[in-house]
Amino acid sequence: MPKQKSHSGAKKRVRKTGSGKLAIKRAGRNHLLQQKSKRQKNLSRTLIPSKCENKNLKSLLPYL
Repeated sequence: MPKQKSHSGAKKRVRKTGSGKLAIKRAGRNHLLQQKSKRQKNLSRTLIPSKCENKNLKSLLPYL
């Protein structure tokens, strides 16, 4: 049986935490931070996806 390929776009956006959960980074923390509100910057921290999103991510990243 051949190896499965990981989704290259998902590889760049998802990481595994120390406890084994998957974590994704929200958008909006790369540039132009001076004019964004504190609330907007706080909302763009890392996010632990829900169960149904986790299932989809695991199919995209079989070896993570």
